Amino acid sequence: MMKRREFALAGALGVVTAGWGVPALAQSNGYLELKKRASVSAPEGKIEVLQFFSYGCVHCKNFDPIFEAWAKTVPNDVVVRMVHVGFNKNFEPLQRIFYALETIGAVGSTHHKVFKAFQEEKKRLNQTDVLFPWVAEQGLDRAKFEAAYNSFSVATQVRRSLQLQDEYQVEGTPALGIAGRYYTDGTLAGGFDKMIQITNKLIEQERKRA
Repeated sequence: MMKRREFALAGALGVVTAGWGVPALAQSNGYLELKKRASVSAPEGKIEVLQFFSYGCVHCKNFDPIFEAWAKTVPNDVVVRMVHVGFNKNFEPLQRIFYALETIGAVGSTHHKVFKAFQEEKKRLNQTDVLFPWVAEQGLDRAKFEAAYNSFSVATQVRRSLQLQDEYQVEGTPALGIAGRYYTDGTLAGGFDKMIQITNKLIEQERKRA
């Protein structure tokens, strides 16, 4: 997991590649229960799972296919959403990329390409003079993407993501928030697979609560 401090030291718009360890004080159950419930947008009767990530985090890039495969298997009562974190103002261009893609319905076709372009190909997608031509090269409607990127709606989603990361007390990425009640990440859980296992357990726990 990449922590806030590591992002700051490496530069928010650089690719963060440092390793992550599991501290001796990590809770044995692998997750935290929030003292104050976070807000949820899923309909009543649904269990919301949020993945907190950043396009600048190499661990998020590695976790993404694992999470995506799991998300395809969840039952109908589970709603899965992704939240691009913003640990400081420099994150906003990357946040806007994700929410603009979501707005035009292009996350499925382009999300992985953003990770690859930004992290592996070192394209400065945080700069619009690089980003907008790149978007067109991916076969997307540049004008539609630009309009979304600069829209009030995307700005609102960016603010909402900051609210959620604060409510869940996100300390790094990738991390998962479950049902507005629980939080886990790689450090607490001890690895990607365990994050998924713990999430499944907490989903079952929520079903029994209903």
